[in-house]
Amino acid sequence: MKDKFNTPWRRMATAIYTAPSDGKVFGTMEIDVTDTKQYISDQREKGNHLTITHVVVAAIARAISIDAPEVNGFVRRGKIVPRDYIDVAVAVNIKDGQEMASMVVRNADKKTLREIGEEIREEAESQRQGDEGKTMSTKYILAKIPWPFRRWVFRLIRGTVSVLGIQLKSLGLTNRSFGSILVTNIGTHGLSTAYGALLPAAQIPAVIVMSKIEEKPVVRDGEIVIRSIMPLSGTFDHRIVDANQVSKVARNVIDRLARPQALETVPPELSQSSSD
Repeated sequence: MKDKFNTPWRRMATAIYTAPSDGKVFGTMEIDVTDTKQYISDQREKGNHLTITHVVVAAIARAISIDAPEVNGFVRRGKIVPRDYIDVAVAVNIKDGQEMASMVVRNADKKTLREIGEEIREEAESQRQGDEGKTMSTKYILAKIPWPFRRWVFRLIRGTVSVLGIQLKSLGLTNRSFGSILVTNIGTHGLSTAYGALLPAAQIPAVIVMSKIEEKPVVRDGEIVIRSIMPLSGTFDHRIVDANQVSKVARNVIDRLARPQALETVPPELSQSSSD
């Protein structure tokens, strides 16, 4: 009989996580995505199969790259190491929604919304067909290691990659394996809000969680109207991110979600940097 409790991910989690002790910052904001939903609907009528996840990924990548580049880094040996790229990791459902996997959109800030949508859709389908890549496949290998050796092996790998900066390409573990930031959509599971865990080995400054979009009464121009509201939550590494940086990212994500048409093209400053 299949063990529904000790899945490969749960076996890995027992090795990866200990009792919470590190500095983390949490925050949630509710975003009006009424116009965003209409934009997505209009695009689908044109044959462009976009989702709210695609738009959020594009908006976050642009916001970090243009408005808060100081967020784009990781801690190594007590120092913040800046990244010269914006890779966005996206959690996707596989195996009929019974398990989560992730993919990474490379240089997401330099891609159009349509390019991001196509890349996520194609990679998600590939993973559902069983091609999860080296990074995700490694979890199945480590899950087979008996306890307590599993934790020791994980700590050895984490120290090698995260602390020493040695890349283990044979295991799919490099500086870019987990992206610059992680985005996951729990709204597809019907959940109203949640906070993600900062994976210790990932070296990312934040995990952004998209929650269920619901129709809610809000005040606009002094009148109560019904709008589509999506909670967006974040878990941040306080060693890298502070309130000022969170607010800059938040403001500009909201602005870009209100103007998704601007994500159809790549700004000149980003196009120029990609050719340098």
